[in-house]
Amino acid sequence: MNYKIYHNPRCSKSREGLAILSTFTDDFEIVDYLNNPPNIEEIKDLLSKLAIKPIELVRTNEVIWKENFKGKTLNDQEIIEALSLYPKLIERPIIIRGNEAIIGRPLQNINKFLR
Repeated sequence: MNYKIYHNPRCSKSREGLAILSTFTDDFEIVDYLNNPPNIEEIKDLLSKLAIKPIELVRTNEVIWKENFKGKTLNDQEIIEALSLYPKLIERPIIIRGNEAIIGRPLQNINKFLR
């Protein structure tokens, strides 16, 4: 089965997630989502696979979020647009298998997902 990981090489949790995936399989694609940000449709697809609301994909402690969005009332579409515009706000790592996906935080989520 083919896997995909949304990965930020500068993030220690993302690197650890990639290491876990690498020990499980070598059949995966690495998506460097900071340099190749997902578009709005890709984010919607990702949210569908994760089965979460857009706000649950946001790293709300990021400076970008605090300076631009914190305290504002945003609808789902506006949050998706923010994620597309500022990919650094996307939680990581995300591992996708077919029509399912998980956020690899805590890292134990990855082990459960890969079984």
